[in-house]
Amino acid sequence: MRRTSFINLPLHTGHPPAYLVRRMIKLSHAMCKVMVDEHGQQEFLRRLSDPLWFQALGCVLGFDWHSSGVTTVVTGILKQSLSPDVHGICIAGGKGKKSTSAVRDIPVLADNFCLSTEKTDSLLRASRMSAKVDSAAVQDGYSLYHHVILFDERGDWAVVQQGMNTENRMARRYHWISDGLQSFVLEPHAGIICEARTKNTLDMTAADSQENQKVSLDLVRGDTNNLRSSVYRLTASSTLDRWLGEPAMPSMTGYEMPRRLDWDLFKRIYDVQPRNYEELLSIPGVGAATVRALALIAQLIYGTRASWNDPVKYSFAHGGKDGVPYPVARKVYDESIKYLAGAIEGAELEREERMASLKKLAKFSENMFPPIMS
Repeated sequence: MRRTSFINLPLHTGHPPAYLVRRMIKLSHAMCKVMVDEHGQQEFLRRLSDPLWFQALGCVLGFDWHSSGVTTVVTGILKQSLSPDVHGICIAGGKGKKSTSAVRDIPVLADNFCLSTEKTDSLLRASRMSAKVDSAAVQDGYSLYHHVILFDERGDWAVVQQGMNTENRMARRYHWISDGLQSFVLEPHAGIICEARTKNTLDMTAADSQENQKVSLDLVRGDTNNLRSSVYRLTASSTLDRWLGEPAMPSMTGYEMPRRLDWDLFKRIYDVQPRNYEELLSIPGVGAATVRALALIAQLIYGTRASWNDPVKYSFAHGGKDGVPYPVARKVYDESIKYLAGAIEGAELEREERMASLKKLAKFSENMFPPIMS
């Protein structure tokens, strides 16, 4: 039988050696030029939004094919190798404190393309909302520590960000793409890749959470005193304990009402009167605790269920481990390998560098599709 394919993202520390970084910058500059020249900036951004294609790119550039460091190193290399003049793409953000620099960098970088104020504001909104969604609306136990946004001369964009779980020492990467995005709060991800699903993940972006979103919005638009009473009613009575004790319900993990809520924040939200859930989520100060409290009240008191299913997708385009969410599509995956191989062949590289890159790509493919075992 054929082994199922999967990718783990264990947290690795340290830095790649300087000689490897120099090679990666040169290689990525040449490959990205071929890909953009042949297929355009939008297709290149679309490829970056595919978790396995991104992983394969990291492997070709010379990094560990299954490490969490692929995210930070590859985006760091792209930040040094991509040129607005050559590739027509800019990249903002980074790891740790640099992740928050995207807000400052975007307006400066947008000047390279003479983007309008409207498009620049749209990029800023995409950066803020993607980070807010994956830190507050999707509560899966992974804390964001890395965020980059790439955009082209038309204002098309892609976001790649990563969170860490300090308990299981694993990472989770979130991919976004502007192409086809209808809403930041309705199943917006192009792909999410991680080693395993997390139990009792609150996903307020799921289609199943739409009614809960509406009630949450009604709660904050109504009398703040009534909302406070609802919270006290849940925490002071045994309602929550009884509900959690039902056999059909999940365990208590992730269902606890936040111990402290900022009622001044709720007063500010009431004054704003957000028009929709996306606008509610975008208000400064609205974070995981606020989202979870509203979701619990809406579900326990008003009966509108939120989704507690982990939205992780092992791969957007190619399927994932154990056939979840669906079996690996070998034909589609082979097309991605062919795409990268063509970029390597067309790049202005020395023969040894080209052969080494092709071998790494072949090795990655072998790891994803091991030989059939009897």
